[in-house]
Amino acid sequence: MLGNQNIMAFVAVSDAVRARPFYEDTLGLAVKSVDPYGIMFDSNGIYLRMSIVRDFKPAPYSVLSWVVGDIQAMIRGLEEKGVKFERFPGLPQDESGAWSAPDGTKVAWFKDPDGNMLSLTQMGSQGA
Repeated sequence: MLGNQNIMAFVAVSDAVRARPFYEDTLGLAVKSVDPYGIMFDSNGIYLRMSIVRDFKPAPYSVLSWVVGDIQAMIRGLEEKGVKFERFPGLPQDESGAWSAPDGTKVAWFKDPDGNMLSLTQMGSQGA
């Protein structure tokens, strides 16, 4: 039923004025619209709605992930824009912060200004 419909993603923030430059300038997402409740971005044809939330608490897991073709190049590009990638004790990550799953999928995590956990994913042999 919904499998052939487009999906829209949401990310909650406490301060859109602070978060907007990160999503727009650092991550390179185009602003589609702005209203008193949030900002709509376009991420390669997928809408991302940044919603302003009172009493916001970030989740300790990825709320958004971008599937990329070359995770190392994307990490370098984001680091050049000031993004810091997360390191997790006990999780084997390479020098750039990327973790490799058994099928070769690679994942690297970073946070937005509100502490939302975001990630990059390079699909392995069983991926799309």
